[in-house]
Amino acid sequence: MEKTDSKKYIVSLVALTTLFFMWGFITCLNDILTPYLKDVFALNYFQSNLVVLAFFMAYFFISLLYFIVSAAYGDPILKIGYKNTIVLGLMISAIACFLFFLEASSENPTFPFFLFSLFLLGAGFTFLQIAANPLVSVLGTPETSSSRLNLSQAFNSLGTTLAPIIGGYVIFKLMMGDSADVAVKAPSAVQIPYLFLSSVLLILAGVIFFTNIPNVMPESGNNEISRIGALKHPHLVFGMLAIFFYVGAEVGIGSNLVNYMRECHAFSDQTASAFLSFYWGGAMIGRFIGSISMSQMKSSKKYPLMAVTAIGALLLIFFAFSTSMSLEIKDMKDFFMEKNIYYFIVSLVLNYIMFMVAKSSPSKTLGIFAVANIALLILMLLTEGSVSLWAILSVGLFNSIMFSNIFTLAISRLGKYTSQGSSLLVMMILGGAIVPPLQGSIADEWNIHSSFALPILCYIYLVWYGFKGCKISKK
Repeated sequence: MEKTDSKKYIVSLVALTTLFFMWGFITCLNDILTPYLKDVFALNYFQSNLVVLAFFMAYFFISLLYFIVSAAYGDPILKIGYKNTIVLGLMISAIACFLFFLEASSENPTFPFFLFSLFLLGAGFTFLQIAANPLVSVLGTPETSSSRLNLSQAFNSLGTTLAPIIGGYVIFKLMMGDSADVAVKAPSAVQIPYLFLSSVLLILAGVIFFTNIPNVMPESGNNEISRIGALKHPHLVFGMLAIFFYVGAEVGIGSNLVNYMRECHAFSDQTASAFLSFYWGGAMIGRFIGSISMSQMKSSKKYPLMAVTAIGALLLIFFAFSTSMSLEIKDMKDFFMEKNIYYFIVSLVLNYIMFMVAKSSPSKTLGIFAVANIALLILMLLTEGSVSLWAILSVGLFNSIMFSNIFTLAISRLGKYTSQGSSLLVMMILGGAIVPPLQGSIADEWNIHSSFALPILCYIYLVWYGFKGCKISKK
C-alpha cells in the first residue's frame, strides 16, 4: 500500500475514531439485550443467544456477497470509495435502529422482528468494518499500522465500556424503574434508546460525508484483480480462522456474562451490567496501551506513558461504574475492597508486563495474550466467588489487541488484494454468531459456569496463529 504521512490525515482519523466508538457502543448493547429479551419473551439460554447470532450472521452473508461481487466484477470499494462505503453502512444501521424503535412501540412486538432488525444492523456494520479497518491501517506508515488500528479500536472499546453502564441504567433503571417483575419488562423499554441511536447514526453519516477522507489506493492503482487472489496468501486464510475464533470467544463470553453474574453471583440486572464494563473496559485499557506499545516511540518514554494511560483508563472505569451504581466517593473504597477489586489490578499489572515482554511485536503479543486468556478461563472454571468473577472479567484485558493485530497481520503485504482480504476477514466475524449459541447450549445442558470452557478452544488456535500461522510464506 502507499506510504502516507498520518499527520496529513489527522482529521480523517478523528472522524473514523468517532465511528469506531459508535459501532462499539451499539454492538455492546447486545450484551444487555440478550438477558433482557430472555426475560421479556421467556427464552432459554440458546434462544436468547440468537440475538448475537442474528447480528453477527449478517457479517458473514454481507461479506460473502461482497467477496462474490469483488471476484466477479472487481472490488466495490475501489469503485465507490471508502467514504461512500462507510456512509452506506451508517445509513443502513440507522434504518435498523429505527425499525427497532418501531417494533418496540407496537402493540404486539415479536422476537423474530427484533432479530431481523439486529441482522440489518449487523449488515450496516459489515460495510463499516470492511472499509474502516483497512483505511485506518493504511493512513500512515506500514510500521505503525497496528498502533493506529489499536488506537481506533481503543475508542471502539470505550464505546463497549460505556454501553453496559449507560444501557443498563437506561433500560433497567429509567425505563423499567429497576423492577424485578418480568411482567413489566416490556419491549418498549428499548424504544427511546434505539430512536436516539438512529438519530446519532444519521448525524454521523452526514459528518463523515462532508469530511475529507482520502481514498487511498493500492500500489498498482487499478481495479482489475484476480477473482480469488487474496485466498492465495496462507497468512490471510489462517487469519480468517483467527478472526472467527477471536470474535466467537469475545462475544461468547460477553453475551453470557450478565446471565453468569445473575445466576452464579446473585447480581441484579443493573449491577451485572455495570460489572460488565470491567470486561469491555479491560479491552479499552489494553488497546490504549497497546497503541503506545506498538508505536515507534522510544522505550524511555513509551513505558511510563503506557503506565499513566493504564491508570487513567482504570480510573475512568471506576468513575463510570461508581456513577452507575450511585456510589459516593467515600463508599467506593469499601465497595471495591468488598468485591476484591485488587484481583483485576493484578491482572492489569500482568498485562502491562506482557506488553514489555512482547517488545512491540504484534504476532508475539497476540500469542502471549492468548496463553494468558487460556490460563484465566481455566482459573475461572476451577474456582468460585471473587476469584472466578475477576478471572473472567480480566479476559477483556488480554482480548484487547487481538482483533487489531490479527487484522493487520492478515492483510500485510496483500497489495491490491487488501480490500478483498478485508472483506474475507470481516466475513469471519461469523464466529460471533456461531460460538455464543453453542455456549448457550452448553449452559442449558449443564450450567452457565461450565459453558465458559468453550472459549478455551478458540484461544488455543490464536496461540498457534500468533506464534506460527501469521508468518508470511516466501514465494
